Amino acid sequence: MHQEADWNGIHEKICQLLIPVRTPLPFLSSSKEREHCKEQLVQRQKHLIDLTRTVAQKLLFEGKHELAIPGALQSLRFVMALYGPHSAELVASQLLLAEASIGLWRLDEAEEYLAQAQWVVMKTTECVTTIQYKLYRTLGLLYTAKCDYDKALWYFADDIYHVTEVFGVSDIHTAGGYFHMANVFFKQEKMDIADSMYSEVTNIWKTFLGELVETEIQRSLWKAGISSPEPGTNLVDLEDVFDGAKEAEAVKVLHAIFNLRNQELLVKNGKIGSIAHTLAMLYYLLLDFNKAVEYGILALEDNEMVVHNEKEIATIRRLLDMAKKALSYPGGKGPSPSDWANSC
Repeated sequence: MHQEADWNGIHEKICQLLIPVRTPLPFLSSSKEREHCKEQLVQRQKHLIDLTRTVAQKLLFEGKHELAIPGALQSLRFVMALYGPHSAELVASQLLLAEASIGLWRLDEAEEYLAQAQWVVMKTTECVTTIQYKLYRTLGLLYTAKCDYDKALWYFADDIYHVTEVFGVSDIHTAGGYFHMANVFFKQEKMDIADSMYSEVTNIWKTFLGELVETEIQRSLWKAGISSPEPGTNLVDLEDVFDGAKEAEAVKVLHAIFNLRNQELLVKNGKIGSIAHTLAMLYYLLLDFNKAVEYGILALEDNEMVVHNEKEIATIRRLLDMAKKALSYPGGKGPSPSDWANSC
């Protein structure tokens, strides 16, 4: 069973990448060639660290805590091999293992990993705010699992303070802290505060995904020759800013908020349209056009019946038109760039 989890969790994805890393370096007479070979090895090792962490984080967001452990352990081994046993680089992997343990209700194990991470943070000068906010967020999750809500809120507040220093108050990285804090307020039955924070999380993701949708439309207009970019204009690649882990986080967080509103555990009318619109954009970017249409219709209904925001209604209709057009193509793969342009 453990071997199967190990394989499904990470080995299947990295086994071919391990070959050049584990192959002994060839003898090279030139110092320049030797240096180049070493640099290539380091880049491969860094890539494996990023890959294993991303896979582990994605599995955690999907609730597959057992499967996340092999990837987190592999990333820890790669970090130790590359940076040594006392590097701040260890912390991100230790926190993944702690979060997996919390999800499996192995709270003693989680505390052990967190103690190791805290020790590294205290002992090294390498640790920066990007590491610290993740530490505080995971501590918040631990105390939420222990039902010590006051301490959980304290850690989430520290998380938000540090993450905003790096990314700002309206970034999806910050939204994660707001979401966890909102969950605690919800458990405490402080519904007004929870509702407000869930709305903020929705707005942050809605803005982020809306910008990505517009970017993809603009890219298609350029490819179709309908418009030309301004000199020096570069559009971000979707995969660079929205990897598998972030996709899984968006699915988890947005569906959690949607379900609370849909079940009327929070205010529904006038607010479910915003979260449905956000989900429609998410699934449009994920090329799941059936779900994009499903949530788009719900968003349109709420806006037409309750909110009456004409700009929002026009944006939703445009998204629905593009999603429906994509479904009309063989296999539902979507239209060509020129067809996209005609929808705009």
